[in-house]
Amino acid sequence: MTDTIAAIATARSPAAIGIVRISGPETMRVVDRAFAARSGRPAAELPARRMVYGRMRTAEGEVIDDGLCVLFPPESSYTGEWSAELHCHGSAVVLEEVLRCAFAAGARQARGGEFTQRAFLSERMDLIQAEAVADLIDAETAECARNAAMQLSGAMSRGVEQVYEELMAITARFYAAVDYPDEDIEPLERQEIAETLGRCGSALARLRDTFRRGQLLKEGIPTVLLGLPNAGKSSLLNALLGYDRAIVTEVAGTTRDTVEEKVRVGGQLLRLCDTAGIRETRDGVERIGVDRAVAAAERAALSLVVLDGSALLTGEEERIFALAGKAEHAVLIVNKSDLPQQAALEELRGRFAHVCHVCARTGEGVEEIEKIVREIYPQPVSSAGALLTNSRQAEAVQRAAAAVDRAQTALEAGLTPDAVLTDAEEALSALGELTGKSIREDLVANIFSRFCVGK
Repeated sequence: MTDTIAAIATARSPAAIGIVRISGPETMRVVDRAFAARSGRPAAELPARRMVYGRMRTAEGEVIDDGLCVLFPPESSYTGEWSAELHCHGSAVVLEEVLRCAFAAGARQARGGEFTQRAFLSERMDLIQAEAVADLIDAETAECARNAAMQLSGAMSRGVEQVYEELMAITARFYAAVDYPDEDIEPLERQEIAETLGRCGSALARLRDTFRRGQLLKEGIPTVLLGLPNAGKSSLLNALLGYDRAIVTEVAGTTRDTVEEKVRVGGQLLRLCDTAGIRETRDGVERIGVDRAVAAAERAALSLVVLDGSALLTGEEERIFALAGKAEHAVLIVNKSDLPQQAALEELRGRFAHVCHVCARTGEGVEEIEKIVREIYPQPVSSAGALLTNSRQAEAVQRAAAAVDRAQTALEAGLTPDAVLTDAEEALSALGELTGKSIREDLVANIFSRFCVGK
């Protein structure tokens, strides 16, 4: 990290405030070029971690805005090196001119995630915490933000580190006793190894089992809207979104392809898929839409079955009910509650744990859907920070858990401690990759490349 980087850290749209971030050994020189304190003092004489009023300059030295500068010494900066933030008005032109001035002073454009990468390389945070930064920026629900914030504070890292230290303790002690037989090192007992492996295995298994929930939290619960043509699926999608996303007409078969949107319902993020009405058809295009609807239903964790309550049941609904039953949860939504009801629901109530009545056209009853989603997917606060949210983390934990399981099996089979602890070392290697203690540079670069510029 011998060069100095700079980037616009705020969204590139008109706003009250915009920020240019700078980090690296030439931070002071860059600040002196781009910012002139009202006091006339150079950057080296400005107080750290305090906002200082002054003027922003272009690369040509012209004043372009009034603003504030904050300097961060290495011991208290995000990156672990000299850093600065220049706060000005959130004009794209002003921000670009200030950034151009920083480049003229010797800084270069920061790559995506490079500030956080420097924080990781400076050991300001481990890799779990670094990935939590991206999760926090991308969070689409309060629960997702809480989980990311707790991970950023080290909640998951501390648990992983405890497992790592326990495995390292028994491994190091065994090899120390072998390599230094003349030293007074107490040899490992099989019972001690068994107890340690048991605790570590249980902790890793609990962590591994959080991945599915963490994925759903981050990416959204795959949810499908199913029903006959003109049942009101697209109208319900629009009602849940709060705007007209799908085309709605009285013509049966208007929706011919799947339409997917993310929407917050009952505090949960749903990856909601509107589908073509499922029916037998000779129309080739509509047939493709029906096939895609069936495929979406087979992938869904939650099925929302939309039924036209103003129409008699025809028997065609049976195929839809069967598809809905493939999901973990299914909700029957009886639509068109504003019209006289003709659908015989008595026989259906026993097939669905959750039934509600709505008028998708007006939005009446939509709050009942939110209530049901909260019942199906409650939000335990205690799990904040404990959920694995990406496949890299899950794969590393799975490898570590599998290695500990093998070590336990080997111990129970009567193998010698050296053979048992070979698997423990594999678990240590996997945990090292999880936190970033032992991970290849190319993987680190790939991880941070997915971050936004300026973070």
